[in-house]
Amino acid sequence: MSQSTPDKDNQTSGAKKTISLPISRVRLIMKSSPDVSSINQDALFLTTKATELFVQHLALTSFTNSSGGETNTLEYSDLAKTAETIDTFHFLTDILPKKILARDYLKSLEQMQDEDADF
Repeated sequence: MSQSTPDKDNQTSGAKKTISLPISRVRLIMKSSPDVSSINQDALFLTTKATELFVQHLALTSFTNSSGGETNTLEYSDLAKTAETIDTFHFLTDILPKKILARDYLKSLEQMQDEDADF
């Protein structure tokens, strides 16, 4: 049996203060996988911290490349543009698609159907 020392408790509480995302939500997402039966607390903390750092990096990169730099705003279109143009974030293109107007989508859908009809 191991006993907690005061130093270890202080490190644990200090580590929890360094993250902003709710650990309970990350645990819930991790447990939603059928492959996961139990989650180690260290793994949970590291996954939470890594997710937080990833989101921060995505936001900072998107803000740096954004069109609204002088207004200090970050919009969905900035995130979608980053996912589309930067190779590191290309895997997010399905999650962050560029927004298009319904009429533009319908036009492209008609064009695709016309092309399929020609074959």
